[in-house]
Amino acid sequence: MAAQPQSSGDTLTPVLVVIPTYNERDNIEPIVKRLHAALPEVHVLVVDDGSPDGTGEIVDQMVAADERVKVMHRTEKAGLGAAYVAGFDWALERDYAVVVEMDADGSHAPEDLPRLLDALSDADLVLGSRWVPGGKVVNWPKRREFFSRGANLYSRMALGGQIKEFTAGFRAYRRAVLEKIKLHNVASQGYCFQIDLAWRTLEAGFTVVEVPITFTERERGESKMTGSVIREALLRVTKWGLRRRGQQLRGVFSRQG
Repeated sequence: MAAQPQSSGDTLTPVLVVIPTYNERDNIEPIVKRLHAALPEVHVLVVDDGSPDGTGEIVDQMVAADERVKVMHRTEKAGLGAAYVAGFDWALERDYAVVVEMDADGSHAPEDLPRLLDALSDADLVLGSRWVPGGKVVNWPKRREFFSRGANLYSRMALGGQIKEFTAGFRAYRRAVLEKIKLHNVASQGYCFQIDLAWRTLEAGFTVVEVPITFTERERGESKMTGSVIREALLRVTKWGLRRRGQQLRGVFSRQG
């Protein structure tokens, strides 16, 4: 059973920002302060996977000082996907109308969040995208940009749809999306988790829009991107794409028959 989050107050707000952490002691407090400067009314749920650097203890202090901040302490590093699913479950057990994904490392500018929330007036899922007109990256090596663009092109070819950045990790969901897409069937982690949920949202018939953001490479701490995360994304997207093509072919043959 997942650990239960702690809170210094029971006041609910329509928007919850879920921020997974693992060894982000230098980043978590500044990013939450920036978030509340941009949107004072939002709540934040930090899902900490037992960070050995003391991130969880810092968040405990934040919880004690601010009723808008909550924390879920997990006992081990179980992956980005599992952390988000735990956070989504927590939100769905309460009255939050909108749930936001955001990184702790400063790569997602909290100042962009109001635009994502405004775009929800015409959408069910809003992606903060680097690869739509107006989006950009700062301090990213060319090889990272090449990989990200290539991964998203491959995802678009395999899965269909017009999403430019399936892998966007800064996003806002309407509650109805998370209630429908069967979160507990999600086995993907890391980079692939974002592709999985965006595709499930499209397959469920929801509207997805993208708004441009500026993505800034982290200044402190280490990136969580690893070779195993990349391999998982490639293998799973290929599997999903083949399954999709198979379904399309079966549909063609059944109509011809």
